[in-house]
Parts: sequence; structure tokens; C-alpha cells
Amino acid sequence: MTTAHPTGALSDEALRAHVASTLQRSRDRTTGLTAGDEGDLTAQHSPLMSPLVWDLAHIGNQEELWLVRDVGGREPVRQDIDELYDAFKHSRASRPSLPLLTPAEARGYVGTVRAKVLDVLDRTTFGGHPLREGGFAFGMVAQHEQQHAETMLATHQLRLGAPVLSAPPPPAAAAALPPGEAVVPAGTFTMGTATEPWALDNERTPHPVHLPAFAIDTTPVTNGQYQQFLADGGYDRPELWSARGWEHRVQAGLTAPQFWERGADGSWWRRRFGVHEPVPAQEPVVHVCFFEAQAYASWAGKRLPTEAEWEKAARFDPATGRTRRYPWGDAAPTAEHANLGQRHLQPAPVGAYPAGASPLGVQQLIGDVWEWCSSGFDPYPGFAVFPYAEYSQVFFGGDYRILRGGSFGTDEVVARSTFRNWDHPIRRQIFAGFRCARDLTADELG
Repeated sequence: MTTAHPTGALSDEALRAHVASTLQRSRDRTTGLTAGDEGDLTAQHSPLMSPLVWDLAHIGNQEELWLVRDVGGREPVRQDIDELYDAFKHSRASRPSLPLLTPAEARGYVGTVRAKVLDVLDRTTFGGHPLREGGFAFGMVAQHEQQHAETMLATHQLRLGAPVLSAPPPPAAAAALPPGEAVVPAGTFTMGTATEPWALDNERTPHPVHLPAFAIDTTPVTNGQYQQFLADGGYDRPELWSARGWEHRVQAGLTAPQFWERGADGSWWRRRFGVHEPVPAQEPVVHVCFFEAQAYASWAGKRLPTEAEWEKAARFDPATGRTRRYPWGDAAPTAEHANLGQRHLQPAPVGAYPAGASPLGVQQLIGDVWEWCSSGFDPYPGFAVFPYAEYSQVFFGGDYRILRGGSFGTDEVVARSTFRNWDHPIRRQIFAGFRCARDLTADELG
């Protein structure tokens, strides 16, 4: 049993207001992330990332394509730039050489597009076409903008120089931490969704998955725990790494999480949005690639969870047999449940969000850090492309690993328990950490 997203029960008027506020929240964030000077916005801070000004205009172009032209049936605003801002036609590394809109032109363009979108929204009825049903196209565009906002946030982390972003620190941990592991009982649960109107095609369709009992960490792996792995020579022991992971560790010269460095006294420091600070022991480790997470899990005598295990730990309520929308229930996340939406610029200490725990006591599954899973990115049974193949289908079966749960830089419009993120296993600039799982022993199985 699943519960529908609240938008599924809203009147057209209420849904219109919800869409407008969601679009505005996305735009407020984009505006803040692109408020730098022209040089900062047009520079490429890493070959892994686009110039910030490309992201800005790309956001507007996608909004124009889907909402102004497709949903609204309006005349194009800037059809001449469609190819320029097509992410599949130009690699990130090549984008600085393109004849991009200037920051002023990009801001003017996205403003013009948004004004037309709001007019389209005022005149839209939410039904009669899959793109309009439940406000899907508007939700898809809001999610797209928030995904690029998180990408731009990662670009800010990569840029050198004085800090340009600020936010209050996250809340402190609760007085008592949960036990280190939770046991997820054997049985079948429903994975995926058909009731979230803004769910993307790769989250569909719901299907039963049977899993044997397993144990999963109740919190993500912390910086302090990861330092124990470092101190025990984790980066110098090939037996802890997969063959491919060890090859990458050697070739890339990995010695610690990205942005970490040793102090003169042997302590660990990190660079976080331009600030150098001691590495906080109780925060989830972040900026590690899949291979580093896999090696740590091996060192700890565990493994990474599969995607199905992660989702069952996050959504299944063994007392009722229900598959919830979120670990804590069906209500949308609040500041009490999870560290989301760039409210803070770092993960919160483990144990900081007890209200966000699952029925089995697993905490911080949503927000703080994306969590690497052992699974590749493949379609669910019954998958159907919607509304375009380039969102999911072209990536299936590629060299990717699944990430779940969202980070401190993920907005709530994206951070649902069914949302599937994926990336290459070598990527570290993303806000990714992990938690471990393990098979139960014969004695534990009884």
C-alpha cells in the first residue's frame, strides 16, 4: 500500500499555488547561486563542471522548451539557443568555448521565460494530457532547476578563493545515538511508485521485491569512523579494494576524501566553500567516490547496501506492511526531519534528526549526504519512457552506481524516498557519502 503525493488531491487552484511557490523557491536558490561577478560566472572552476552562466541559461531553456512551448503552446522565446544549451550536444569541458549568453543576457532570458511560464500556469488545467496531469511538467521543471542548483553548489565547492556562500551551522546531535545497526526483516515490500505525480520515469512502476533479512547501519559513516580506516592504512591495502577500485586509487592518487588535507600536527582539515576548518568527527563523511566507500565497507567487514535494501530500510514499516513515502511517514519533510535545501552548507552530525527516523530506527536516510549503493542503474519492471528517453533510458546499463536519499544541497521537491540518482563510481565532487550493510550470520538468523 502506498499513499499519494499531496498534489494528487489538490484542487486546480491549490495545485497552481503549490506549483508557483515551488518554482519560486527554485528560482530564489538559482538567483543566489549565480549572484557572483561576471568573471566568476563565466569561469570554468573544474573541467567536471559547466560555467555557472551555462547552467543558468540551460535552466531557462529547459523551462522554455517544456512549459512555454510544449504545455503552453506559445511561440519560442529564443529558439536560436536550443542547440547551444543542449546538454547532450556539448560536454561540460567544452562549454566555456561556446558563444554563451553573458550573465546579464542569461538573467534577462530566464526572467522573460519565467514571466511567460507564470502566464501559462494561470491558464493551465491539470488534466487531459500526461504532461499536465497533477502538474507533472511543472514539477519536472522545478526538479530540473533544483538538480542544477545542487550541481552549481558543487561548483562553488570546487571554486578557489574567498567564500561567497553562507548559512548557519546544522543542529547538534541528539543526546543519545541509536544502536549502530538495525535489522530489516526478510520479506517482500513494494519498491518504486505509481502514486507520486511528480515522480520521474525511472521511479516507476511499483513492483514487489523480496529480500532476505539484513542489517544496515542506523547512521551514515562518519568522518571519525573514516579516519580510523585511514589510520589503519586503508588507502595502502589493495586487498580492501576491488581490482578496478584499486586501479583508480593508484591512477588518481587518492589518499583521503576530496578536500581533506593533513595539518602539521597530523590532524585532518578540510576546505568547505572556501573555509579551511578541522574535519568534524561526528558529521557523515562526504566527497568520497563509490570505490572509497566500497573499500571502507570491506575494511569494516561489511558491504554497501543494494538499492532495494536501501529503499526497504527507508520506506517499509514492518508493523503495518506499508511502504511509506518517507522514512518518518507520508508528510513532506520539514526542518525537523532532514537536512535539505541548502539550509546549511554541510552535513549535520549523526543523530541530529531523530524525528526523521524510519520505523526500524534508521536515521538520516534523507538529506545530509547522497548514499552510494552497490547497484547499477537499470530500469524497473514495466518501465516506460516519459516524457523523453534522454532523462533515464540512455543511461541504463552504463558505468554508473546508484545514489539515494539526497544531500544537504538537495531540495525537498527531489528528496523523496523513491528518487534515483546515479553517477560514475569515480565521482567525488558530488555531496556523496554512504552507510554500510551486511548479511546476517546463521546464529542471527536463528
